[in-house]
Amino acid sequence: MSQVTTIVEAALAVLGEGDAEKKAALSQSLAAVVTAQDLPVGPALLMPDRPARPSRPELRAPRHMPKRRKGGSAENRIALLHALAHIELNAVDLAWDAAGRFGPDMPRAFALDWIGVGADEGRHFQMLADRLVDLGSYYGALPAHDGLWQAAYDTREDLAGRLSVVPLVLEARALDVSPATIERLRGFGDDASADILDVIYKDEIGHVRVGAQWFFKIAEEQSCSAEELFDASLERFFSASPKGPFNVPARRQAGLPDSLYDRAQRA
Repeated sequence: MSQVTTIVEAALAVLGEGDAEKKAALSQSLAAVVTAQDLPVGPALLMPDRPARPSRPELRAPRHMPKRRKGGSAENRIALLHALAHIELNAVDLAWDAAGRFGPDMPRAFALDWIGVGADEGRHFQMLADRLVDLGSYYGALPAHDGLWQAAYDTREDLAGRLSVVPLVLEARALDVSPATIERLRGFGDDASADILDVIYKDEIGHVRVGAQWFFKIAEEQSCSAEELFDASLERFFSASPKGPFNVPARRQAGLPDSLYDRAQRA
């Protein structure tokens, strides 16, 4: 592990690691270094437009991905877990990119929150990658979509946009669908995979809460309502309203008021 002296340098190290397993491990180890050594955020440095990635999986546009089936066969469960592992690896880079790209202009607590998220996402990736091996596969065996990082690229110069699209829409959507996925896996007798997803689901509530808290601070600083800023950000960067059905209890636990995402309540 290369020596880093600032959080920004740590972010560049994680984003620059192309091996998936090493990236996940580095995310956790550098988060621990930042905490143990009380590293400062540091001055801004140029963040890459794209993080380093392994040669596999093959990345495709979402519309070119095969349709995922929901049956309980080993093949279908591998496809599900592979897709989730890819999301978690993206989430490692998203968290560190937020810390390194926006951290120099924000309170240090902002960067610390996101590297904590990055450490969790690295652990999540490792859990899923190990489970894929248990099932006779591995991360990289199947194609994966590149839509999540495209959202990061599109919002690279707008923190409110980044928080709106990534934690408050894409990650919040995971709160909606995870309970049914966990229940379905248990119904197939795959408690090991269900237990992993349950851990991830509970952690993700906290990750959405981090995004929500900083989004509300930005709205307050801009003297506008969170709903106004959220709507404007989605109009610019997402071109769609959040889709239900919503897991209202989980969203509320994550600090998302119903009025933020359920536009019917504001009509």
